[in-house]
Amino acid sequence: MTITTQELIINSDVLGRDVTCTLLLPSDEGVMEPMHLLLLNDGQELGNLKLVDTMENLYERNCLRPVLVVAIHAGEDRLQEYGIAGRPDYKNRGDKADLYTQFVVNELLPGIYQETGIEHFESTAFAGCSLGGLTAFDVAWNNPDLFDKVGAFSASFWWRSKDLAKGYTADDRLMHSVIKATEGKPELKFWLQTGTRDETADRNKNGIIDSIDDTIDIIIELEKKGYTRPADIQYLEVVGGKHDTETWGKAMPKFLCWAFGK
Repeated sequence: MTITTQELIINSDVLGRDVTCTLLLPSDEGVMEPMHLLLLNDGQELGNLKLVDTMENLYERNCLRPVLVVAIHAGEDRLQEYGIAGRPDYKNRGDKADLYTQFVVNELLPGIYQETGIEHFESTAFAGCSLGGLTAFDVAWNNPDLFDKVGAFSASFWWRSKDLAKGYTADDRLMHSVIKATEGKPELKFWLQTGTRDETADRNKNGIIDSIDDTIDIIIELEKKGYTRPADIQYLEVVGGKHDTETWGKAMPKFLCWAFGK
């Protein structure tokens, strides 16, 4: 099955700019199964992730249910629009993350329905890499009525409210704090990935890089909420994996088969 590509440009009142999205659709007119939806942050990286090739290969092997991918291209203000809604980091990055959430919920999703004419998606996932992964996690976490699954590739779970040199503790990590403070247990499933060469930083000098530490601690917080592995949480640690699109692209088939596999 081949994939057709089309462009959707949404004139966002919320963000005050045009947002370009690349839509990937299975071109087989005979698709009878219900369609699934995947929103993907940093859609400008589609080519580097080799997503079209990956999906065509999975369709060819009959591994994947029909999925509409909406790859949202980041704007020039990425460091302000991405992050955790209402919780900028210690450098005030992410101070427009609440606006980005509003864009996704109130402008993008309705725009997708209008553009495609698809009235219902069997499931909806939100994924991203690095800061885009943190953002996808946060948007889905706060809107479990709209999303079923999260994919976070080397997500920036280090996002913190305090500078390391100014009395930082593990409790200053923002996403961990949001999970702790949330009442109840959002109806979501999580797929998390790190690479053993994501970075070299090791804040607490425990011999484990921060990327892995922070992600494992997210899993611990989720388990405290009552989520279980592997039913609700999948974790992939790529040996030798780096903080780059090549690593994330290689991990993508595992995520897609987890989220939309037959």
